[in-house]
Amino acid sequence: MQALNLPPADLSLTQRDHHDYVFDILRRRYIRLTPEEWVRQHFVHFLIHCKGYPQGMLANEVSLSLNQTSKRCDTVLYALDAQPRMIIEYKAPHIELTQRVFDQISRYNIVLHVPYLIVSNGLRHYCCQVDYAQNSYRFLQEIPRYEEL
Repeated sequence: MQALNLPPADLSLTQRDHHDYVFDILRRRYIRLTPEEWVRQHFVHFLIHCKGYPQGMLANEVSLSLNQTSKRCDTVLYALDAQPRMIIEYKAPHIELTQRVFDQISRYNIVLHVPYLIVSNGLRHYCCQVDYAQNSYRFLQEIPRYEEL
């Protein structure tokens, strides 16, 4: 898999039926290894080990209903009160982070109403903070540490 603009992660890999799998520490099971999953696993490890995010407050593949259709957020960070605080959307490294990606995460946020949104393709990462009172958002220079949220 491609090198990413993230710290190395100690991932558990295995092979079954001629396919590679990676252990997802949040879902506690092996997941088929795709380029997007490679990004997700590295990013989750980065949040936990470098930014201090509690593993127990992160969830992968969170289902939600939007306009009578079922959608899945790649990763959601929850607060102590079990309310969502952040949505993270991943793309494979070869996928450009376009307005379409931001539109996708914004649609998810119509339902979850979180203060932080992140998109990453493993090479580039964007984090924005939503200000609902001013009906605006601002891009942050870097991914905040957990205690800064």
